[in-house]
Amino acid sequence: TLAKSSVPRAWWRSVEHSTSGFVVESFVDELAAAAGADPLEFRLRLIGEDRKIPDFTNPKEGKPLDTARLKGVLRLAAEKAGWGKPLPKGVSRGIAGYYSFESYTAAVVEASVKNGGVKVHRIVYAVDCGRPINPEGVRAQVESAAIYGLSAALHDAITISGGRVEQSNFHDYKMPRMNETPKTEVHVVMSKEEPTGIGEPGLPVVAPAMCNAIFAATGKRIRRLPIRSEDLV
Repeated sequence: TLAKSSVPRAWWRSVEHSTSGFVVESFVDELAAAAGADPLEFRLRLIGEDRKIPDFTNPKEGKPLDTARLKGVLRLAAEKAGWGKPLPKGVSRGIAGYYSFESYTAAVVEASVKNGGVKVHRIVYAVDCGRPINPEGVRAQVESAAIYGLSAALHDAITISGGRVEQSNFHDYKMPRMNETPKTEVHVVMSKEEPTGIGEPGLPVVAPAMCNAIFAATGKRIRRLPIRSEDLV
């Protein structure tokens, strides 16, 4: 039931994709686990043959989604992350791929769970945003999106009391500090397609890839954000 509220609301970075990406890519991973399949290979089979299909995320634009490019970033991120290779004890990998703002993004996250908390050790991205006019600018945008994605998964929570939002600035709205920021690699596809958005597509894949890594490590499926310690036991 929807209730009327006088609390002002606005979009967060990546708009609806931050929530839909988490739901879709967490559920796809859950399907892969139920099928006893490798999460990467399951995604590639699910996407299917190379083709172009209507963009359900932005039908007004009329630009099709290219499945070959989506599979391409999944494969590239997995390759650069060493998908399938052994990791240190207690560390696991998770993967997620997503299409938003006409760009294709995938991420592999390496994470561990200890003492009721999550530590992210590494994030490996692959990004296809068409022809990258300024590749270093692309990397910077994706790296900053990683911080917001980690923040949503680990810290961010807007709470309301007495009809007012309690958080007002960075002193009471916690975001990852430098010592919490993992090594982040961004691999940009040198595409010849027309340039597309990059300010926001790096965000939707972070939380699901991280939560999929948590599942690989613990068998616990995270279904809400931010992650609470009770969700890990």
